[in-house]
Amino acid sequence: MDSAELRGALEDAGLSQYQAEAYNTLLQLGAASATELADACSVPTARIYDVLRDLESKGYIETYEQESLHARARDPKDVLTDLRGRAELLVDAADEIEERWEEPEVDRHKVSIVKRFDTVFDHATAAIRDAKYEVQVSATLEQYRELKPALEAASRNGAIVKLSIHTPPTGGPDLPPSSMFEGATTEVRHRELPTPFVALVDRTETCFAPHAESLNQYGVLVNDYTLTYVFHWYFQTCLWEVWDVIYDGRADMPPMSYADIRRCVRDIEPLLNDGVELTVSVEGFATETGENVSLSGTVVDVLYEGMRSTEGPPPLSQLAGQVAIYVETGDGVVTVGGWGSVLEAVEATRVTIEAVDGDRRIVER
Repeated sequence: MDSAELRGALEDAGLSQYQAEAYNTLLQLGAASATELADACSVPTARIYDVLRDLESKGYIETYEQESLHARARDPKDVLTDLRGRAELLVDAADEIEERWEEPEVDRHKVSIVKRFDTVFDHATAAIRDAKYEVQVSATLEQYRELKPALEAASRNGAIVKLSIHTPPTGGPDLPPSSMFEGATTEVRHRELPTPFVALVDRTETCFAPHAESLNQYGVLVNDYTLTYVFHWYFQTCLWEVWDVIYDGRADMPPMSYADIRRCVRDIEPLLNDGVELTVSVEGFATETGENVSLSGTVVDVLYEGMRSTEGPPPLSQLAGQVAIYVETGDGVVTVGGWGSVLEAVEATRVTIEAVDGDRRIVER
């Protein structure tokens, strides 16, 4: 580093142009009178005394009287400590800028765009581990193996876990045995197409990244109820509904729990049509106030678009609009909807079939 570069660095460290010039010159001279120092550098004689006082107050030099004012550089230990501390602070600032550029803080934004898949995957893992109600995941087999401990934690929390496994159309790995999914998932389906990584957690968190062969590589992190609902329908229609079930850990007799009101209506409507009495419990919140709600009673009817226009369980296309169940609680009939409820009294986060009159199976396999 030459003298000009050193002066520039000292200015970056907080010295003025004249202070940096005077200190740099004094380092070369060792000691000098104020007038000698002014002659040796570009600081005007009229300013040299103020410059020396400022440098002394900052700890760079010391002054003394010897017929006239003289100055010499102090032991640079304190100066070096200050400069190195500033350097470390700048390095830390650079690291922080890089981190914030690559990974915006999710809690300050409803939507964050990130550059690295690892950021998406790590956020999904943390969100899944704390899930309480429902997890929907689209992943490769390798990604599933990495997520399995978090999915097991979610299952222990009581969350319903839906997993869409995707493999290449040809030459993909063999699917693992059903035991690989036990304890970590509720139901698994298989899709033989390149598929994005998706994780939806408790109706609020979305973690999305394009599939590995996509030209554009980025990630999306969403912390928003409404936007996550949009991703939910993408998951239902593209990654779930039409694909083969390869593992089903759901119960087929009470108690049987649902996080999805549409799935519940599909299963119970045939029983209601046969006159079977269904006792349910519901956990959720009031759509008008947001207060938590717990209720139990008997299902007296269901509601959805195009009711009873087809034989058997209704297709998903008939369940895209309003869907509700009517529960007689003893204090009156309560309308219970699912995710996105507006017209119903309660948005259910969990519907549990507690009893079925006549010992009927809810799901036939």
